[in-house]
Amino acid sequence: MAKATKKQALGRGLSAILKETPDINSASDQNANKLVGNIVEIDVESIEVNPYQPRTYFDEESLRELASSIKELGVIQPITVRKLSGNNFQLVSGERRFRASKLIGNQTIPAYIRLANDQEMLEMALVENIQRKNLDPIEVALSYQRLIDEINLTQEELSTRVGKKRSTVTNYLRLLKLDPILQTGMRDGFISMGHGRAMINVENTEDQLAIYEKILREKLSVRQTEDLVKQLKSGTTKKPKAKTIPSYVKQETAAISEFFGQKVSVSMGSNGKGKINIPFHSKEDFYRILKLLK
Repeated sequence: MAKATKKQALGRGLSAILKETPDINSASDQNANKLVGNIVEIDVESIEVNPYQPRTYFDEESLRELASSIKELGVIQPITVRKLSGNNFQLVSGERRFRASKLIGNQTIPAYIRLANDQEMLEMALVENIQRKNLDPIEVALSYQRLIDEINLTQEELSTRVGKKRSTVTNYLRLLKLDPILQTGMRDGFISMGHGRAMINVENTEDQLAIYEKILREKLSVRQTEDLVKQLKSGTTKKPKAKTIPSYVKQETAAISEFFGQKVSVSMGSNGKGKINIPFHSKEDFYRILKLLK
């Protein structure tokens, strides 16, 4: 009990330093050593979201579950913020905890304070998000590519930063060579990373799309897809022919996507029949789409 009281008192003391010296912007500023690197209870309204956040979608049901947990137990793991001018901060990591806390009306949140420039912010945000298990393969690949392009890292340096084998990093980056339609299919869960990796060695875009349509139409497994690609490369099987999407379908697909508030995909078989695939990301999202169909 005594330890808890001491921790609370420490938090109040640090918050007081923050209010008394709001212009701490570098490690050399007065009292910077007392504030930076410590956990402080700060106002949620003084925090702005991270513009470098790679994740753009946050599942509503998952956020509500986290909010319920925070309401019962509090924020167990502090968020990380960087100090801006005055008493303003920018989120580095912990956006789900931040959003969930705001959802239940919390006025403050425990935060670990750092000083960082824009490049460091980008790197921290990307690396922190890459460690999460619920990113789709293309999100991970795009984050790797941004680290290489914007932080000027080699693949070897990148593998060290994110704690992954270089071969793993390479496999993700190679996914970005796939046709954008295949990348979208992977992001929406129509095909897996294994399917994507199997098709990387197919250089012709039309062949990639033909195989993709065959996967969707015949529900091919990763192993079946690998065998199909091998047969195609060896010339022991005929190339699957992609059905050209008619112009009337292409023209209206964007309108359908806008109506449902989701990016839909359309596939067609050689018999002229097709499917409209509408992804959903949560129970609430499913019922929202269902309501639109009634």
